[in-house]
Amino acid sequence: MSFSTRRQIIKQTALASGSFFIGKSLISCGKKTDDVRVAVVGFRGRGVDHIKSFQNLSGVRIVALCDVNKTLLEKQTGELKKQGVEVKPYQDIRKLLESKEVDVVSIATPNHWHSLASIWAMQAGKDVYVEKPVSHNVWEGRQLVNAARKYKRIAQTGSQCRSSHALRDAVAWVQAGNLGKIQIARGLCYKRRASIGKMKEPLQVPPEIDLDLWFGPAAKEPIHRRKLEYDWHWQWPYGNGDLGNQGVHQMDIARWFLGEDQIAPQAWSVGGRLGYEDDGETPNTQIIYQTYKTAPLIFEVRGLPSKKDAPDSKDDKLMDKFMGADIGCVIHCEGGYVVVPGYSEAIAYDKTGAEIKSWRGSDDHFENFIKAVKSRKREDLNADILEGHISAAICHTGNISYRLGEKKSVEEIKTIMESQTGAAETFERMVQHLAANGIDLKATPLTMGPMLQFDPKTEKVVGNEAAAKLMTREYRAPFVVPEIA
Repeated sequence: MSFSTRRQIIKQTALASGSFFIGKSLISCGKKTDDVRVAVVGFRGRGVDHIKSFQNLSGVRIVALCDVNKTLLEKQTGELKKQGVEVKPYQDIRKLLESKEVDVVSIATPNHWHSLASIWAMQAGKDVYVEKPVSHNVWEGRQLVNAARKYKRIAQTGSQCRSSHALRDAVAWVQAGNLGKIQIARGLCYKRRASIGKMKEPLQVPPEIDLDLWFGPAAKEPIHRRKLEYDWHWQWPYGNGDLGNQGVHQMDIARWFLGEDQIAPQAWSVGGRLGYEDDGETPNTQIIYQTYKTAPLIFEVRGLPSKKDAPDSKDDKLMDKFMGADIGCVIHCEGGYVVVPGYSEAIAYDKTGAEIKSWRGSDDHFENFIKAVKSRKREDLNADILEGHISAAICHTGNISYRLGEKKSVEEIKTIMESQTGAAETFERMVQHLAANGIDLKATPLTMGPMLQFDPKTEKVVGNEAAAKLMTREYRAPFVVPEIA
């Protein structure tokens, strides 16, 4: 059978089933240059950075763009044309994946599309750069890893902190025992998040957006929020709250310090969406607790300012800080602690608070990805898809506990936390933060989730059917994530 005939059969099957597989990479088929040819999917926000980052790399060409918004697609295609860059536009990712002129697919869609788009791309012989979180749920994240291994694709997650040589060195220094044993690895996401408003009627989506494609794997239901873009982060069918948005970066760093390469055997969460009533569903105030063997990983989300009626401003003085960080990590050790206040900096302190060592600097995360694409060695990746999966998965397990939670009083929650390292102190600070924002926890109680049990090897829930259901989702045909052995 000729390649063209075989490809036509595969194309027809793919269009019928909504899935793609080409056993041999398309990178070598009909290619006339050594340039790595990139298609960017989704560029309302982060995707624009993908375009610019790839354009800055030698030996890389943007050759295609894909977005469900036809107007936005035409605009971005026109912007590149003004720069002398001709790209082919696609509104449907399935059409894009048929192209043999694309080597790499770079994905910056809403979360609920990340795994499916990536798997389809790898089945079509493409390498993948996919934004964090790499999955919308635990099960599909594992299928994504399985796909990368089965189809021998290079797949990097957008956790750019992994390309910081400063953080890499800081992790190695702590793991060498320079501050003694780690007692707690703490992640922080203190990031102002205002109300998204409350709609009386469903959102009217403009005709230039293919809404069927936008929903993809999610159920096609009326959208209750003021805008289609970004605020999907705060609704469960599409997003994962700030834990899976900003927080997955800091979750990843905290887990990196711990040296843990599986999901934790236990996880629980407490929190609420407090301070306003809107169409958002995810908590804006949350504690997530992962019981790793090395030490507990504790994560804190705060979307409210440091005090009530603080003006809506980017001034970081209006947000709380903990030991010098607001969006960062604190690694508590026997002999001191390390603060990671950003994406590419770490400072070590002794027990008295005196600085003893610091690290700064980062390499280009996109350049690292392209290096691995050319070498065909996933070991060259700073953030292989497996790392992205595990860090996303522990965000998901924390959110599952929250979603299964019940309203409880402060006193009841304190009793539950008494025996768990660092939990009571973390919770007390949360209560004080909410009091400063005028939140009456008797009138609007917090939601306390159950302590969930997991088998880290199989990534299955132990003894909780409701939690097991939330490890995956019901997919809408033909946008179904395939199970990959």
